[in-house]
Amino acid sequence: MSAYEDLMAFQRDTSALAQIAGRLGWDQETMMPRGAAAQRGIEMAAIEAVLHARRSDPRVGAWLDAAEPTDAVAAAQLREIRRAFDRATKVPGDLARRIAQVTSEAQGHWAQARADENVPAFLPVLEEVVALKREEGAALAAGGDVYDAMLDDYEPGITGAEIAAMFGAMRPRLVALRAAVLERPAPRPIEGAFDDAAQMALSRELALAFGYDLTRGRIDKAVHPFSSGSGADVRITTRTAPLDPFNCFYSTIHEVGHAAYEQGIDPAYALTPLGQGVSMGVHESQSRIYENQLGRSRAFTSWLYGRMREVFGDFGIADAEAFYAAVNRVHNGYIRTEADEVQYNLHIMLRFDLERALIAGDLRVADLEAAWNDRFAADFGYAVDKPSNGCLQDVHWSVGLFGYFPTYALGNLYAGCLHETLRRDAPDLDSHLAQGDTSPATRWLRDKVQRHGGLYPPREMIERASGMVPSEAPLLDYLEAKFGALYGL
Repeated sequence: MSAYEDLMAFQRDTSALAQIAGRLGWDQETMMPRGAAAQRGIEMAAIEAVLHARRSDPRVGAWLDAAEPTDAVAAAQLREIRRAFDRATKVPGDLARRIAQVTSEAQGHWAQARADENVPAFLPVLEEVVALKREEGAALAAGGDVYDAMLDDYEPGITGAEIAAMFGAMRPRLVALRAAVLERPAPRPIEGAFDDAAQMALSRELALAFGYDLTRGRIDKAVHPFSSGSGADVRITTRTAPLDPFNCFYSTIHEVGHAAYEQGIDPAYALTPLGQGVSMGVHESQSRIYENQLGRSRAFTSWLYGRMREVFGDFGIADAEAFYAAVNRVHNGYIRTEADEVQYNLHIMLRFDLERALIAGDLRVADLEAAWNDRFAADFGYAVDKPSNGCLQDVHWSVGLFGYFPTYALGNLYAGCLHETLRRDAPDLDSHLAQGDTSPATRWLRDKVQRHGGLYPPREMIERASGMVPSEAPLLDYLEAKFGALYGL
């Protein structure tokens, strides 16, 4: 066998073990008994030790030096393996193992603290997570910017300064649009109680409508919805709220966007670096375009209105147009995952600034709750009422995902570019969406983005798919047009 063939055989086994680790994480969120948390932390640490040893194995470096790519796919595989190897060799194995154990345990502490509305109970373990991630980031940065090194795990090639500049360009138009919208009368919300089992049944129907393959996936419930896995086993979770079925339905559609990306990747790339989404920003572009530009469109909501009437009966909305307004209602709220399209990115900007300050040492973990509450009041104009609506609402920091939050806003930006081109390429899309048929859009996204997996770097992937250099302009234009029409601006 050639060096390249030896390397790829080794890599496929490493990827298979990583999928097993991911399945442990899925189980922890959905099925694991609460009392198993400490043992699961040990299990996660053990498998992380094996994975780190494989990723930093000196043989990988030797194979990379000797391997000769024969085509563009092989060159991309080597690029991604080299990148992972260079990062793995900078992080001590004991540190990688400790992070895996502590973040596994911290997840349980966060869930309990959130349920109890008890920030102080969570802060000691968060302090440990932040310290460990700073240590890892410093090792990866090798003298450079620590937060930039963390970002590279989720969006290779971008910097904190670039994100800050992007947010600076987006904020004025978002704030102006929000102010104009909130001066107008709010649309009537839906009313009533919505059966849990009926929500789950309709969420399954929505998943299928957006192309989720349940022969290679499943839908479960979790505190914080997520997608897990790749290739032939891609699972999603959602959640229900008796007074808010949109929480369930749009969480499901969002996670299906992630899952469809993984299910849509060329099977030839399975269990290789190219067999997964190229970045979290590109991943979020899929989940956000599924959820918002498609799922919250006037055409699709007209179909959803009919289905909800059939399932739930009267819920206080007279017609499909009023339902479209209710789905897209701009309103005060605390929760990022429930935020309307106008305000969503403002939630991300808050988290980006806070986590950047935490990693830089400019914000102490002990002061996080006060800093969050002060910033939220300044940005949104009202006070946080309880920790589960404030700094305890998201799971990300408990599991060490520093650098992840900005990719949500990048995903919105990328989705704006993709949607503009999709609408040009599929001019009759709304006639299909009005029948609950998303296939013209999902086929386009599969062809333009999903099937390529990690073949192209993130921004190149979006530029190839959309035909434009990624920028915030298409997203902001879309938001102003949509909500300007909805609110008569």
